[in-house]
Amino acid sequence: MSKISSDALWERAAAEVRSREAAGGEEDRAEAVSERTVFLMGSKAGGKTAILHRCLDRDEPSKPTLALEYTFGRRARGHNTPKDIAHLWELGGGTSLSDLVQIPISAVSISSLSVILILDLSKPNALWGTMEKLLQAAQNQFEKVSSQAQQAQKAKHQTPVQPAARVFPKDYPEFESDKRKVVCKTLRFIAHYYAASLIFTNIKSESLMSKTKSFFSHLAFGMERGKTVSCDSTKPLIIPAGSDSFSQIGSPHTTDVDIASLHAKNPKDLWKKVYERVFPPENTSEQRELRDPAKDPQYSELQIDAMRAQKDQELEQYKRNASQSWKGLELT
Repeated sequence: MSKISSDALWERAAAEVRSREAAGGEEDRAEAVSERTVFLMGSKAGGKTAILHRCLDRDEPSKPTLALEYTFGRRARGHNTPKDIAHLWELGGGTSLSDLVQIPISAVSISSLSVILILDLSKPNALWGTMEKLLQAAQNQFEKVSSQAQQAQKAKHQTPVQPAARVFPKDYPEFESDKRKVVCKTLRFIAHYYAASLIFTNIKSESLMSKTKSFFSHLAFGMERGKTVSCDSTKPLIIPAGSDSFSQIGSPHTTDVDIASLHAKNPKDLWKKVYERVFPPENTSEQRELRDPAKDPQYSELQIDAMRAQKDQELEQYKRNASQSWKGLELT
């Protein structure tokens, strides 16, 4: 019977410890809770809250979103397993409160962030302006914090996850054929431009909401997103990210405009010019967004508004009195 040296025993013991630590680490990683962030923004009164409630299977009435609201969702991967967490942010007010994107889009959340843009197709003339301003605000904030996040990820030897804006139009458009093609092709271009998924949905359609919930669960909990693809403009569009291409989308749909005469600065600008020829943007002086939610009619409360008006009057009177007092002072 051969003898084993003490050095060999120590080597075997050390190897056994490393093996057990590695196995334990794998178990810990398997049981680790996954946390993702989903940020919903879009058209004012465009159905964001209603869609979110349906995706979370919450049977509760939808109320107007005041500024920026937070909730969360949980989902278990299986029996006796930890529940993954989805941090859910919803921006109200359409484009008027776009500065608040800096809260959900942060260096902490950016590695597991998805942005859902919900557009109201019943208001096609406001669609491009809403889409452009909100996506630009999100992109600016992303660029602002991405450098910091990438540095943190490099320190952990991980690869940062790039967020993409998922474009979820609220309802399938019931326009005449040419206008419908303009809307569909434009949204396909924007979605592919931002490496995003595109899905038309309607809370009154169980079939479309089922597919919407599948997309949402993919973003919030990493679930399978489904394999349905529909690029037919006569039907609701369902195009997962990576399933489309610029060659399939083609050029902007137009019948009475010479594209070469539009003098666009880039492809996105060209699509904007064509779209706004068909759907002229609303008069901003008439449709100006309110930056102060307290003055927004949808948040009106009779008693609170009366008290606020009284306090505003008292403040103005105080300012006038203070101004007269300063003017009456004699400098010595």
